[in-house]
Amino acid sequence: MSTFLIQAAPNSSISMTPTFLLVGMPGLSAVPSWWTAPLITIYLLSVLGNSTILWIIAMEPTLHRPMYFFLFLLSVSDVGLATALMPTLLGLALADAHAVPASACLLQMFFVHVFSVMESSVLLAMAFDRALAICRPLHYPALLTNDVVRKIGLTIVFRCMGLHLPLPFLLAHMPYCHPQVLTHSYCLHPDIARLACPGAWGAVYSFFVVLSAMGLDPLLIFCSYGLIGRVLQGLGSSEDRWKAGQTCAAHLSAVLLFYVPMILLALIDRLRMPIPQPAHTLLSYVHFLLPPLINPVLYSVKMKEIREKILKRLQPRKVGCAQ
Repeated sequence: MSTFLIQAAPNSSISMTPTFLLVGMPGLSAVPSWWTAPLITIYLLSVLGNSTILWIIAMEPTLHRPMYFFLFLLSVSDVGLATALMPTLLGLALADAHAVPASACLLQMFFVHVFSVMESSVLLAMAFDRALAICRPLHYPALLTNDVVRKIGLTIVFRCMGLHLPLPFLLAHMPYCHPQVLTHSYCLHPDIARLACPGAWGAVYSFFVVLSAMGLDPLLIFCSYGLIGRVLQGLGSSEDRWKAGQTCAAHLSAVLLFYVPMILLALIDRLRMPIPQPAHTLLSYVHFLLPPLINPVLYSVKMKEIREKILKRLQPRKVGCAQ
């Protein structure tokens, strides 16, 4: 951590509009250009992969079905999340810029959490979709109609906005009694809320948001997979179980990729486990940067229809000659 951060930390006077200080990857501040290229590469590949998924679903009428609508929303959240993270990450990488004004920090916090909760909500909706398709295959078309899917999409949007819209205003008007040094390379509301003076309502609401979204969603997802597992056990042949399980493979991989690093970070922070700062920072990068990069690859490889439609679109069209 730079000398600037160490000198700034003792400033623990009460402040209403602090300048927050971000933590970069330890050891890389002396050579910021070393990790600029990987960051930009990861971002561009994430945007390219997710844009391909968005394009193929929008262009192919045969993919206008509930499962692919949720995949469309997942790609939107991935692009939004990666884009929201980049300003501070590139600022640290290019200019070693640790100081962030409160207004910019709260704006980034809002978009990071909106798209993060949107991703969590979409993964929950996809688990619900898979559970219905496997547990109630005959009733699936009647239960998950286009109208129901549209309502689920609107619910996801309202949930993300409704949960997080009050946070920037609450946190902007809270008194801060602790040194304004964050523990990540971007602004997150639990990180900002812990700096507040005791008894601040913004910190209480921040905890409620984390519990209602990131606590509830994985629990419901794993309950859905419990139902799916019970149905798969009752199938006659191992081949039938394998085929049904394959329809969930990409989604389950995306769920583990998104939630496992998040749960590990939560346990490390809650139990105050003594792990090196580089490992903590790297785990945070994995949680936020890896899903937007890997999800398009997972769904392109695991979902036959997506893969075939992409390959079909990429093939050069044959132009016949008139006789």
